[in-house]
Amino acid sequence: MEAFAELGYARASARELAKRLGVNHNFINDRYGSKATFWRAVLDEAMRWELAQRREILDADLDDEQRVRAVVELFYRASVRTPLLARLLADEFCQESERLDYFYDHYLAPTLTALQPAVERLAAAGRIPATPPDVLFFALISPVAGLVQTPLATRLGREQPLTREVQERAARRLAQLVLDGLFGAR
Repeated sequence: MEAFAELGYARASARELAKRLGVNHNFINDRYGSKATFWRAVLDEAMRWELAQRREILDADLDDEQRVRAVVELFYRASVRTPLLARLLADEFCQESERLDYFYDHYLAPTLTALQPAVERLAAAGRIPATPPDVLFFALISPVAGLVQTPLATRLGREQPLTREVQERAARRLAQLVLDGLFGAR
């Protein structure tokens, strides 16, 4: 994950990945068949916790606002658990690739499809602004930069020491701020 996040997919050679893993330079191809398959395995492992939590939320008996709030808060909490994933995805979101297709098809589209009816009902009821899905998505995910850009967050006064608890508290506060803005603080 670190190599893909730091170097980007193109510059993270199989040899560099193996070196960072401390394995033989043929490991990636022998074990996974290709760097692309290895990248998917890295993504799948990084997304495992969030995906399990998301399934619980989507299967839970929640009203529309509770469901949207829970998914957005989960996204922020997951971002502080795996900040390198946010960095890796920020790079991937900027270019057309089979990796973007894989992330979209396996992780993003299923969540958006499950949430879209709730969002539409909330907008129809006037509880949130009627907003195109792409605008709403980027309005909700863009603030994650404040969670994963920790050197800057520290300079801006992020509580120290920077523990997981501190990061998760920041994630909950950010989610509340963003969602209260979306729903209108009551």
